[in-house]
Amino acid sequence: MRSTLGAFLFGKDTKTRLPERVQSAIKKQQDESEKLIGWVQLLLVTIFASLYAIAPKTSMSDGIHPVPWALGLYYLFTLKRLALAYRNALTSRFLTLSVIADIGLLMVLIWSFHIQYMQPASFYLKAPTVLYVFIFISLRSLRFDPRYILIAGGTAAVGWIALTGYVLWSEGGKSMITRDYVTYLTSNSILIGAEIDKIIAIVLVSLVLAIAVMRAKRSFIRAVSDEIAARDLSRFVSPEIADRITHAEHQIKPGDGEAVVATVMFTDIEGFSTVSEKLSPKELATMLNEYFTETNAVITRFGGVITQFEGDAMLITFNAVTPVSEHALNAIRTALAIQEISQTRVYSFGGKLKTRCGINSGEIVIGAIGSENRLTFTVHGDNVNIAARLETLNKQYGSYILATEETVQSCGDHADIPAWTPRGDVTVRGRETPTQVLSIAPIALSEKNSVQAPDQVAR
Repeated sequence: MRSTLGAFLFGKDTKTRLPERVQSAIKKQQDESEKLIGWVQLLLVTIFASLYAIAPKTSMSDGIHPVPWALGLYYLFTLKRLALAYRNALTSRFLTLSVIADIGLLMVLIWSFHIQYMQPASFYLKAPTVLYVFIFISLRSLRFDPRYILIAGGTAAVGWIALTGYVLWSEGGKSMITRDYVTYLTSNSILIGAEIDKIIAIVLVSLVLAIAVMRAKRSFIRAVSDEIAARDLSRFVSPEIADRITHAEHQIKPGDGEAVVATVMFTDIEGFSTVSEKLSPKELATMLNEYFTETNAVITRFGGVITQFEGDAMLITFNAVTPVSEHALNAIRTALAIQEISQTRVYSFGGKLKTRCGINSGEIVIGAIGSENRLTFTVHGDNVNIAARLETLNKQYGSYILATEETVQSCGDHADIPAWTPRGDVTVRGRETPTQVLSIAPIALSEKNSVQAPDQVAR
């Protein structure tokens, strides 16, 4: 029953302990909020001082004028608090004292009015300055911590009770109590019901704000957790796929997909098993991280998306997840750039890694496959299978880049693309229809400086 009521009032609770990084993100947000609160409080005390300075003065006592002292004390306190906020040195104890001091100094300022203007104590009960109490209470909502809202509201309610009690205790206080509302408005008389209304309003506003902030805090925690989860997801799948999944209009289900005309490229490291035997698991992981970092930079530069990793192999798409103009041309340029890396990059284990590429263009399907509880977002179709088969056929031809006639025709003639070598019609394993295959030799380093990314790549 208690948990049900809590969920009704404050929203769904997060049952598990928040990870340290989520707590850190929330604390950072709260620290930034305290800076904003400090500046608003500085603005308020400046407004108080300005109004006091320009307000016409009536006959005052010849003694100490408490208003300038109260304003000066509050100004110094606000500056100190703002400095601590920028140093992230505001502790829970200091924040609690700060909230109490905010309300306390405001109450002292209100209390001082009857001395300043030589009026009965009931005079300050009608001061419009009491409205600033609600500003101070609402300021605490910026922190997303209902405790300080309740502390501010509770302090304000107690403070106003004390101010009302002082009026009743002071000389002539009780004799000034009235039940006539008109008399209350037109004189220094006291209407007890009006003061009770103010206290009730302070308490209810504090409670409503605390509930609203608690609900917002729980939503904020879920939002921060989801944002971090999405950020982590983008490290395990491509950012483009992660963005597509997280921003889908509807929950993605098995079989959801769309047909697109795109270019698919499969890559694989030549002799990877032999290299793996010579390295420890840690050395192998280091080498692969270096390799994928290098190749990913090239793939991204030409608008490609790594749709799937499988060991040392990659499935790369162009114009499938994100739109890419001249996707076939960009795929060929990516393959050539990867070959350039293979010729120049020496990895941590002291050797080079040659990469075989199989490329095909045509209609494919991109979407989710799997079960309801576990899905893989990938591309599939006959043209994807052809690209995979071409990558392995590089072994047979002693080549490193094989592409279908469809890709070569879509690519067109460009000065930075070497001449293609026809390899004849090949019946790819698993298909009955023969596929015309062409190979291209990597550009010798003496013939070029580097493969440049086209300006028209759409990202």
